Amino acid sequence: MSDSRILDVAVVGAGPAGLILARRLAATSAHFEIFERNHDVGGIWDIEAEGSPIYESAHFISSRTLSGFAGYPMPEDFPDYPDHQQLLSYIRSFADEFDLRSNIRFGMSVDSAVPTSDGLWELQFAGGEVRRCRYLICANGVTWVPNLVSWPGEFNGVVRHAVSYCSPKEFEGKRVLVVGAGNSGADIACDASFSADQAFLSVRRGYHFIPKHIFGMPSDVFASQGPSLPHWLEVRVFGAMLRVLNGDLRRYGLPKPDHRIFETHPLMNSQILHYLAHGDCIAKPDVERFDGDFVVFTDGSREQVDLVITATGYEHAIPFLDPEALSIKCGRPDLYLGIFSRSRTNLAALGFIEFASAAYDNFDRMAELIVADATAAPGSATAEAFGHLKANHHPDLKGGHHYVDSDRHSNYVDVKTYLKLIDKVRAKVGLPESSDNG
Repeated sequence: MSDSRILDVAVVGAGPAGLILARRLAATSAHFEIFERNHDVGGIWDIEAEGSPIYESAHFISSRTLSGFAGYPMPEDFPDYPDHQQLLSYIRSFADEFDLRSNIRFGMSVDSAVPTSDGLWELQFAGGEVRRCRYLICANGVTWVPNLVSWPGEFNGVVRHAVSYCSPKEFEGKRVLVVGAGNSGADIACDASFSADQAFLSVRRGYHFIPKHIFGMPSDVFASQGPSLPHWLEVRVFGAMLRVLNGDLRRYGLPKPDHRIFETHPLMNSQILHYLAHGDCIAKPDVERFDGDFVVFTDGSREQVDLVITATGYEHAIPFLDPEALSIKCGRPDLYLGIFSRSRTNLAALGFIEFASAAYDNFDRMAELIVADATAAPGSATAEAFGHLKANHHPDLKGGHHYVDSDRHSNYVDVKTYLKLIDKVRAKVGLPESSDNG
């Protein structure tokens, strides 16, 4: 079955990024539809959605104060760091407030998106339907396809990626090893610390553990309300503050950080230090191999373990997209501004860039650019300006800052530098002063 009508714009995904695009597109005359494989909005924050990486103890890592949609703040009765249920209710209330569901088709899983000989995109859906569009926006999210790892040896226990984890009850009566100290890994290790017989946390390098509150204030609010400091001084000030608050992390069995603060994505969890200090969780180095009932670590130590949870991140994948339609660099889509394909003038993505800042308001600024490109008349000054920038503009999105050399940080940007570039690009393509959706 197919619909012969050609859409001006098709968006894949009705999580927060897709909804931000829906609101922007609704303010234009474009004929567009959002395609969502699940049966309601919410993206990963719908814990019931198939493949969602959300677990029962999950909370936002940026504060309620700074994390809302543009012009639509989170409710004041929310706690500083809302849980996944509150986030989902907020996202769905946003969709209700702006009648965004009216342009969303649910239960529509995209199997493939292929460029056609006449310059369009052809979308093939799991149910057999086919749609064509002039401009394609991928807002399918980056935490659905797990990054899987393995080790040599035979293991008598169970190895699972964190995407399959949901409840601390899964750890009862077990000796649990969590591999990886990102935000999810630290959260899950905390869950294991109070529910497992014994918890272990394996880390390859040292990290800076940032508390969620500083002097009784959410950390991001504290940082935003202080004086604007040059980056080198900001690193020194916050690095010194963490040394005062947390002390020498080697006391907890953790390695000393091999990088300065802000050179990796912020790890917003100091609760794990509490469990490490009490022996409820034991820090271990990297895994070397399995040996039956035991896990052997690179320092030669070994622990009997029943369950290994690999919190080793996710691939920034667009599984439905024709592999030749988008170049990949360090396992990440290689995009202009982290948004636009350089080779396909009618292809963009939202949500495939990382920075140390609340996402939704920044996503809205990116969405404004995407929608301006998607709706620009062929041959117009705006369309010509976008085309020239995509082909020739290669700005330093990191602002000259150093980040850890890893795939995770290959598309990491300095948010202050990035937002200034967004404003410059807006001016170059002729957009008026920033239009706040509030």
